[in-house]
Order: sequence, then C-alpha cells, then structure tokens
Amino acid sequence: MAAGALFKQAWKMLGHDEDAPDATDEDRSWREVLLAATLQGAIFAGVKAAVDRAGATATRRLTGTWPG
Repeated sequence: MAAGALFKQAWKMLGHDEDAPDATDEDRSWREVLLAATLQGAIFAGVKAAVDRAGATATRRLTGTWPG
C-alpha cells in the first residue's frame, strides 16, 4: 500500500496525469508507459528492501541472530 501511494505521488510530481498509464493504453506513448513502469518497479523494490531489512533487524534484536 505504501509503495502504491508513494508511486502515485511521484507520478504527480513528475507532472503527468493523475493515473499512470497501463502498458496497453493506446493513448499513451512508449516513453510514458516505460517511464511509469520503471519508476513503479524502482519504488516497489525499494519499499520491499526496506521492509525486509527492518524485519531482519528486528529478528536480530529479538533472537540475537541474523535471519538467513
């Protein structure tokens, strides 16, 4: 959810429409579709890494060992 909201805000800040284009949106350019997909992927990967890292850190604090 957080990644989706962050992506929506980033897309608005770039000065594009409210909604990001779908890959099959005929009225959007290749550039816009690929930019949206790249930005969305980067944000989702960053949020996932942050959540995974926070979980590993919490596990070490609770158990004394790093999850493997």
